[in-house]
Amino acid sequence: MMGIEPAVILMQVVRLAVPYTLTSVGATFSERGGVVNLALEGMILIGAFGAAFGQYQTGSAMIGISLALLCGLCVALIFAFITVTLKADQIVAGIAMNIFIMGATRFGLSLLFGSSMNSERIAGIEVPFLFLDPFFCLAVISVVAGQLLLFKTPYGLRLRATGESAQTADSAGINVNRMRYSGVLISGALAALAGAFLVFQQHTFTDNMSAGRGYIALAAMIIGKWTPAGAALASIMFAATESLEIWLQTGLIPSQLVQSLPYIITLFVLAGFVGRASAPRDAGIPFEKNRKSE
Repeated sequence: MMGIEPAVILMQVVRLAVPYTLTSVGATFSERGGVVNLALEGMILIGAFGAAFGQYQTGSAMIGISLALLCGLCVALIFAFITVTLKADQIVAGIAMNIFIMGATRFGLSLLFGSSMNSERIAGIEVPFLFLDPFFCLAVISVVAGQLLLFKTPYGLRLRATGESAQTADSAGINVNRMRYSGVLISGALAALAGAFLVFQQHTFTDNMSAGRGYIALAAMIIGKWTPAGAALASIMFAATESLEIWLQTGLIPSQLVQSLPYIITLFVLAGFVGRASAPRDAGIPFEKNRKSE
């Protein structure tokens, strides 16, 4: 790392933090409403695939982003239907969605691009500076707007009430299912944007390119104590870890150990934070209108 400019490292950390930030802010909305969205990994992946396919077919980055959002919202709607309407176990449903999307995108690669590993190259979005990148701007906006929306608006109050006690919220006239659907849909849209950012940065879609970012975003949300601002700060920490992993790939340390570094640090940080962080009380619990509060 000798001779590396601090500004270069800083820009790399900020760039790596963008998908974590978008996804972790989305996860905050979902879990504040009472739904543990373990399907974020798949939502990132389907967003990336949609963006790659959309831009490859039309040459338009905007169409790519629009298709990414559409794909992310569709997956989020399915996940919400399974977990909120059908009241399936949220953890099992999330894992199942991730496995399904991983297989579906791999099949889509083979069908549309003739390869099970990667798509054709796309142009992405070329900007002279990272701070002019629309995804960076969206990440910043998502944090500021998310913080205000959750803690300064009636919608945020209703969403938080739904996650804390769905029965009490229902008694107050709040439509619990509608609030939970909204939280999941917001998380799906932001995760899909994170996927679009990844594919535009790499200029190609590769199989399983989400690479665990959805799970790390969930960890960032927990460390950030279920707030958009806290999740963003934790995302920067994980981005710094990923940046360190890149710079350590010098051959002096076994590559397997270097590649596992972000996950090792995630486990250690979670072990120290989870016990001191309080999740929304009804997160992960299906809402049943006639169930008595415990």
